Amino acid sequence: LRTTSILTLHEKWKGMTRGFEIIRERTIKGVKTVEVELGVTSLSEDEATAADLLKLLRDHWKIENELHYVRDVTFLEDACRVRSGAAPQVLAALRNAIIHLLADSGADNHREAIELLQIHPEKARELIGIPHVE
Repeated sequence: LRTTSILTLHEKWKGMTRGFEIIRERTIKGVKTVEVELGVTSLSEDEATAADLLKLLRDHWKIENELHYVRDVTFLEDACRVRSGAAPQVLAALRNAIIHLLADSGADNHREAIELLQIHPEKARELIGIPHVE
């Protein structure tokens, strides 16, 4: 990752102090690809070095990739054919809520949490705040 404080359009983006360029190279099955990404940040050199910016970007994409994996593989979001009205946003909000609830289930992963709650529906009710009734 390389940074620069020379921003030609900085007056259009108030607070932006530096630009950056990140070059990603990867080889898959012998085929090498190179991707160049440009960006801007309000973080000064004192607040974040180039190495710090690289870590922030990697951490962001790590979280993003893990969330998309859960949404698509565990909840089959890409296979969902709901496309009209507010339904897609409602389903996305429900999936997000479920992902956060499952994090509190005590299971090691989302799939395990779902299986645990299917076997023990009383734990599912407890997780969403429904009191146990005998």
